[in-house]
Amino acid sequence: MIHVIATIELAPGTREKFLAEFRKNMPKVHAEQGCVEYAPAIDATTDLPVQSKVGPDKVVIVEKWASLDALRAHMKAPHMAEYGARVKDYVRGRDIKILSPA
Repeated sequence: MIHVIATIELAPGTREKFLAEFRKNMPKVHAEQGCVEYAPAIDATTDLPVQSKVGPDKVVIVEKWASLDALRAHMKAPHMAEYGARVKDYVRGRDIKILSPA
C-alpha cells in the first residue's frame, strides 16, 4: 500500500475552479487499476485548538494506491496529462508526500 498526501497551492480565488476540474477527473482515476482512494480535502470547520489550517488557497489530495507500480501508472495516465493542462493556470506549487504504512 502506498499513501500520497499532496498539498496543492493555488492562485488566490481559484480553488472552486480547480476543484471543479479535479472532480471531473476523479471517475477516471477511480477506474485505474490499484486506486484505493483519491479525493480532495479542504479545511474542516471546527473549534478544535489543535487544528492547523491549510488555508483558502490550498487543497489537500488524499490518495491510496495498491502498489508503487499503480502510482507510477497513474502518474503516466493520459487523463492525468489532460487534467494537468486544464488546471495549470490555477496551480502555484505542490508538496507531495509519498508514504508507506508504518
